[in-house]
Amino acid sequence: MDHLTIILVRPQGPINIGAVCRVMMNFGCSRLRLVSPCSEYKSLDAKKMALSAFHLLEQAPIFETLEQALFDVHSAYGTTRRFGKYRKGFLTPATAGARIEAQKQEHHSALVLGPEDTGLETKDLALCRYFITIPTHDDYPSMNLSHSLAVLLYEASLKSGSVKKFHSPGVKDPARGEDIESMFAHMKKTLLKIDYLDPQNPDHLLRTYRRIFSNAGLASRDVRIIRGLLSRIDWTESQRRLNQATQPDDKD
Repeated sequence: MDHLTIILVRPQGPINIGAVCRVMMNFGCSRLRLVSPCSEYKSLDAKKMALSAFHLLEQAPIFETLEQALFDVHSAYGTTRRFGKYRKGFLTPATAGARIEAQKQEHHSALVLGPEDTGLETKDLALCRYFITIPTHDDYPSMNLSHSLAVLLYEASLKSGSVKKFHSPGVKDPARGEDIESMFAHMKKTLLKIDYLDPQNPDHLLRTYRRIFSNAGLASRDVRIIRGLLSRIDWTESQRRLNQATQPDDKD
């Protein structure tokens, strides 16, 4: 994420600053800028929280104003949970992540986060091209600084190439339609035989099984395993009936 800079405006807690560095490192983001940070921003508390990401803090340039920190930024994304006359047209983290990724070839973007107690002031947001808000519960809408950044960087990473190595695997060797229909015919016959289905309306319950297996996305091997189970039920039922037929009737 060399095209993305994280800017903390007047951060107040060294622990939070250290946590921000750690989150940045988690998502491969290495550009950090600080605007008028607290005096102990590189203290032992920050170092303990940042761990292996402490070098991001050591290398972070310090600016007196946000305007100075944005000197080479094309698109600044200001974060806030407060709404008002000058705070409209918010992006969700997902929308912002997609826009940051789409602009990365020609844009230097920045995520701008404000002080822990008040957030960005209106004058700070005026310097930002876009506003982002994270939908949270009204009872406690404000998120921790590093937690907010984690949400934003997560969404940005989803839109980047780095996420391609993580994916929901597709079905290998998907079952053919005729094999699935043959399986359902076998299932219907078996479940009727063991009195599981209502013979007057067997398809009522079978429709539920169709939905379950359709959502699962069956592979050819899955169909073979299910039919193996049905065959075992068939055999067990035939043995039960055979034993029942050979048992002598009880007579008083």
